[in-house]
Amino acid sequence: MPFEHLHSELVYEGHAFTVRHEFVRLPDGNQKRYDLVGHNGSVTLVPVNDKSEIYFVRQYRIGAKRHLLELPAGVLETGEDPATGAAREVREETGMAASQLTKIGEFFMAPGYSDEFLTIFLATGLYPSPLDADPDEFLEVEVIPFKQAMAMAEGGEIHDGKTLAALLLARSHLEKFGKLK
Repeated sequence: MPFEHLHSELVYEGHAFTVRHEFVRLPDGNQKRYDLVGHNGSVTLVPVNDKSEIYFVRQYRIGAKRHLLELPAGVLETGEDPATGAAREVREETGMAASQLTKIGEFFMAPGYSDEFLTIFLATGLYPSPLDADPDEFLEVEVIPFKQAMAMAEGGEIHDGKTLAALLLARSHLEKFGKLK
């Protein structure tokens, strides 16, 4: 017997997400209420310049209560194509546009309690083309050689999950196509 979604109740509606109670019939016939964070989806970018350096942002994260080093990322507008959102976010967060965006992966962020789906793009052919950052974003851009960034990730110096996953996918893609210097 499969899981059966019975109904859903909106509990909270915020700027970036909703919270719903999801009522489900389990395979054994029992019913259970789950709390689900609803989300429009998001994008993360691995902006790599022609010297095999990656553009990161350092920003304060309320959940971590500290600054984290992350790859540029952002929330999609309702119904927005991930590539469109990625093109906007790389410009807003790094001041650089990409002549080429290549989708290199996608996954659910935390499917045990959220439906947020993340798409990762490799951004290459970078050139200056800044957009204004969101009013609540206070970012510091850091450009780090790819090999050093990977060593930081493997050494436990990067604490953002989407950044770690995106770096692993990017390494595989860049090595496959011989684009690492």
